[in-house]
Amino acid sequence: MRILYAIQGTGNGHISRARAIVPLLQQYGNLDLLISGTQADVSLIENVKYELHGFSFIFGRKGGVNHYETWRSMNLPRFVRDMNKLPLKDYNLIINDFEPVTAWACKRKGLESVGLSHQASFQSRNVPRPKSIDWAQLVLKYYAPASHYVGFHFEKYDHFINTPVIRSQIRELQVRDDGHYTVYLPAIDDKFLIPILHQLPHVQWQVFSKHAIVGYTSKNVQVNLINNEQYNASLASCTGLLTGGGFEGPAEALFLGKKLLVVPMKFQYEQQCNAFALKKFGIPVIWGSNKNWLPILKEWIDHGRVIHVDYPDETASVIDRLVKQFAR
Repeated sequence: MRILYAIQGTGNGHISRARAIVPLLQQYGNLDLLISGTQADVSLIENVKYELHGFSFIFGRKGGVNHYETWRSMNLPRFVRDMNKLPLKDYNLIINDFEPVTAWACKRKGLESVGLSHQASFQSRNVPRPKSIDWAQLVLKYYAPASHYVGFHFEKYDHFINTPVIRSQIRELQVRDDGHYTVYLPAIDDKFLIPILHQLPHVQWQVFSKHAIVGYTSKNVQVNLINNEQYNASLASCTGLLTGGGFEGPAEALFLGKKLLVVPMKFQYEQQCNAFALKKFGIPVIWGSNKNWLPILKEWIDHGRVIHVDYPDETASVIDRLVKQFAR
């Protein structure tokens, strides 16, 4: 059997999930990997056969998407060329983690594909989401369309939705509490964060920044460059995680029994939905309209509580069902 696994390269969550899924798919046949997009800070150890430009959202420095750079990075003629040259008919199974080139190539050529992603869960009306303008929901629905969907979310909101993929590197961590707080907010410049964190001088902060050129320390704030192993160690030993409204990061913190506070990116509907779902869990949220973080940070540090969840390791059974049901 020949399998193509197409992965979105924007952000770290898709590739982090792929690290757990790739070895499982390799057990069923010859696996080729495709990645499109930018902005990821982690990579796969396996060989990637196709690396495409795709369409990516570019992170800003003020808590949202940089719309100008996102628009500049888009190249529709290149997208169409990449779509046309993919030999998709060579594969018995095409799996798509919110990757638009392969998704639209399959749709255009009348080929079946399986959307295997967090975003796939939004095909269900049961998934929590705030009220929003229609176009935001349409992006999730049509950005990477598929014939079939297998989703992941914080809860099993529907029959095709599974609990998060928690990679083995996280499951195997030795969890303890050294008293510091870990921060990962890729859409916010550390120069914006530091003055806020300085106002809580009794708290030690370990910030992982996409924007710093070198690591440095400023009073009670340690700023680190993005490093997967260093981040995992910080997360395993922290009291709590201050992070964006992504999916994998908050799910890993919940799994490890860490306090969690999320700041969803402005103008990013999926993150707004994730934060809305987490708020229903009792997780505090700093929304984009809130200009004064300090009271929420103080309340979280002094009185925030751990939300206990059960995320069993079901990834192998999810992949087994997928392959048996959809391979041709």
